[in-house]
Formats: sequence, structure tokens, C-alpha cells
Amino acid sequence: MKKCVITIGRQCGSGGHTIGKTVAERLSVPFYDKKLVQIVAERSGLSAETVRREGGYSSASSLFTSVSSRGYSAYSANQRENMALPDQINAYQTELTKELAEKESCVIVGRCADYILQGREDCFHVFITGALSDRASRVITEHGIAPAAAEGHVKERDKKRSGYYKHITDQTWGMAANYDFCLNSNKLGIHCCVELILAAVDMGAGHV
Repeated sequence: MKKCVITIGRQCGSGGHTIGKTVAERLSVPFYDKKLVQIVAERSGLSAETVRREGGYSSASSLFTSVSSRGYSAYSANQRENMALPDQINAYQTELTKELAEKESCVIVGRCADYILQGREDCFHVFITGALSDRASRVITEHGIAPAAAEGHVKERDKKRSGYYKHITDQTWGMAANYDFCLNSNKLGIHCCVELILAAVDMGAGHV
């Protein structure tokens, strides 16, 4: 297979993690979700929990706004360490995402990878959505969220992801124009989403 990096953005409870992991397994390529968080933690010296929590925080730092369009990789380690903590983590994540895309075929879930890697010919960007009721049911089953709190949990997670994406990209999270493929896992099912992504990547093999 010609080198291809698949990025997957997803609404909470849409099954995006499962879809991404299955696609990676079928293609026999590395899968980066929690693994990406762990690598950033090792590089930054922060705990994985801090990276997970603060790396998705929409800080209002003016420094972040001034550097985001230029790309974090252009800044030295000393400059990075003078940023607010969420922006430091975002800098590490951006740097790592670009490195992974240069190095190998892989699947990357979340962390604004579609934006970070925009314009690359070897990337295929996917967004997974679904009905709120279906996504709430999934977080009850897969994550043990109490039924009474499930819809609120999903909405809150989506709100944070949307704010994080807006903060980094100044674009609307989940907008179709930002992706190559948008899939509704509620209507299509997890298995069908996987097969469609694999088929789309295969059909576009001459272009990615």
C-alpha cells in the first residue's frame, strides 16, 4: 500500500475510536489515540493524564493565537516552554503529528490532526457522527456512564472538542468541508463505516 495517513475526527459516542482502530488493524498500520498522548507525555515530562486533560483545553492565550497559524514546529524548545501549559501540549502534539505523517502510514484519532496535516497529498480525513440517542447508548454500554447522565455527558464532551478545534483551527468542528469523508455510524453501523473508509482509501490509492 502506498503511504497513507488517515485522520479521524469524531463526536463522542460515535464509535470513532473503534472504527479507527479497526481500520488500522485491517491495514496493518500503527494506531494513534491514547498512544499519541503517551508519547507527548514522555517528550514533555508531563503525566499522561495532564496531557489528556490540558491538551484539549481551549485556552484564551494570546500567544497561542499568534503562533497557531505559523505552526508550533517553527519555535524552539525555550519558546515553547514559555507558553501556557495547554499551548505547550498543543505544540508537542502538532510536532508529533507532523513527524508521524512524514514517517509512516498510520491512523490518528482526534487532536485536530486533519487541520495539522491539511494539504498533504498522502492524507485522508474522516469525520464520524451519529444520532445523540445512539451515541448516548454507546457511552452507557462501553464506558459505564449512568443512563440519566449519558446525553449530558455526550453533549459536554462534544462542546469541549468543538471549542478545542475552534481554538486551534479557527474553523467549525465537524464541518464537512474540512474532511474528505463524513460518515453517520448510527445509520451505517460500525462495520460499514470501516469498509467504506477502506474502500475509499483503496480507490484513492493513486492520489494519496
